[in-house]
Amino acid sequence: AIYSCKGVVNEPFMVINADDFYGRDAFSVISKWIDTADFNATPASYAMAAYQLSNTLTENGTVSRGVCSIDDNDNLTDVVERTKILRKDDGRIYFPEDEENWEELAEETKVSMNCWCFPSSFIDEIEKYFKKFLDDALVNNPLKGEFYLPFIVKDMLAENKCKVKVLKTDAKWFGVTYKEDKDAVVKAIGEMVENGEYEGF
Repeated sequence: AIYSCKGVVNEPFMVINADDFYGRDAFSVISKWIDTADFNATPASYAMAAYQLSNTLTENGTVSRGVCSIDDNDNLTDVVERTKILRKDDGRIYFPEDEENWEELAEETKVSMNCWCFPSSFIDEIEKYFKKFLDDALVNNPLKGEFYLPFIVKDMLAENKCKVKVLKTDAKWFGVTYKEDKDAVVKAIGEMVENGEYEGF
């Protein structure tokens, strides 16, 4: 989707998933970062809004989240995808380490929800990595191969081609992962509007 914007988007831009609700604060912290970022820096300067894990769960099943590792300067060092995360009956949050053992995750664990900011040069990087992806996927996984944005960022970090500033947000994330989530999401967004959170927008 981002690569399709090549030649059209020539300014710094924000990326979100179209089927998620990110909350006002996530947009606010990225907007403020854009105003001060050096988009001509080497390595390239990117940003990501990081959510508190407890603000991204559903009561209706498990979720997958990109668990972030962050250095002392709030720069992203790694993102590890954890699947089947859920809050168990004891109130704590876990993911399966293997079929028998569960690993606990802290409430305040920072996770990526695909809320990013990039300069337009990132689109050129996508082109380079997409060619590598196709060479592999067309041979090894032609039917289900997916080109994930975080994988590009992770490879670029490993190659010291970028730095990613982690912008922490207290926003509550909402998504309709399961059909049972819909009523709660509609109610929560309605309450935000009624409370004036989006007045003037």
